[in-house]
Amino acid sequence: MTNQPRGSLYIGVTSDLMKRIWQHKNKMVKGHTGKYNLTQLVWYERHETAESAIKREKNMKEWQRAWKIRLIEESNPDWYDLSDDLIKRVNI
Repeated sequence: MTNQPRGSLYIGVTSDLMKRIWQHKNKMVKGHTGKYNLTQLVWYERHETAESAIKREKNMKEWQRAWKIRLIEESNPDWYDLSDDLIKRVNI
């Protein structure tokens, strides 16, 4: 999640991405995401197990900021809010 292209970044794990997006967009999440108004989903990946997702999250939280930005820009160079497309797919 971010607040703008190349802005503040948040990495997290959830078992319900749509619910978590709703929480961020409706300011239900306190802490870092609330403080910096992180409401835009600019990158995500799916995992087969919670354990693999948590392991990946912990690893990525240790990454340099430039690495995270490069990862996002490889698949989403315009920093488009991917939640818009996810919401449309669910509502079809």
